[in-house]
Amino acid sequence: MKIIKSPAKMCSVVKENRIKGKTVGFVPTMGALHEGHGSLIKEARSENDIVVLSIFVNPIQFGPKEDFKRYPRPINKDKLFCRKEGVDFIFYPAAGLLYPEDFSTYVIVEKLSDALCGKSRPGHFKGVSTIVTKLFNIVNPDAAYFGQKDAVQAAVIKRMARDLNIPVKIKVLPIVREKSGLALSSRNIYLNKREKIDALVCFQSLNLAKSLINKGVRDTDKIINIMRRFIQIKDTAKIDYIDIVDMNSLIHINKITGNCLIALAVWIGKTRLIDNMIIKL
Repeated sequence: MKIIKSPAKMCSVVKENRIKGKTVGFVPTMGALHEGHGSLIKEARSENDIVVLSIFVNPIQFGPKEDFKRYPRPINKDKLFCRKEGVDFIFYPAAGLLYPEDFSTYVIVEKLSDALCGKSRPGHFKGVSTIVTKLFNIVNPDAAYFGQKDAVQAAVIKRMARDLNIPVKIKVLPIVREKSGLALSSRNIYLNKREKIDALVCFQSLNLAKSLINKGVRDTDKIINIMRRFIQIKDTAKIDYIDIVDMNSLIHINKITGNCLIALAVWIGKTRLIDNMIIKL
């Protein structure tokens, strides 16, 4: 396993491997790796000759009051994790190499970027789509791997790649959870013992919604209101949003008539957690 910090060097290494006829799988991350990332690496490893994983805490996707400065950066643990999982190259650039002082070019995926998390985090997906476009240009992968937990991100990146004719296959893999049901997240380390227990309410509320749908409830406002009351029982919980949306457009639907996405963001104490569930009818 090699660590590469230069974008030019990363481009060169990939080009050398492509000349040899090797395929490249790419896992973009912000580090603080866990088994959710591990599932992406394993899939990339099984489908490609070369696996590249990037570690970059992207400053332009954080709002002014968000946790950019305290976002976990356990680089030594991440290196060991990548070595264990069989990553070939870690792309670990400094911010100045990706964003020079006069940087002024951004990628915006309209409409989708304003859905769900985009409503409460204005500009977030502008930052996401910009950095992922840059990483795709540098790594030039055959396939890139993302987790379903970040459902809006996955939708935005799919649309961006399609609209800009970026020749990369986007693979979105299922959410990986702890035995308790809590979705794995780098931000889970912020939770204290009580908050980690309270955080289970997110997945429990999704299962409650699924149960209602299985019993024939189709009115989304009714389902959302029941989920809201269920979550609000927890004193540490503050709801950012709960919504039921069309799988492709991420637009709110009033009645469930087919496949849909139930998504939520909830503050548990000072930690914002997201979770979702795909409903297939």
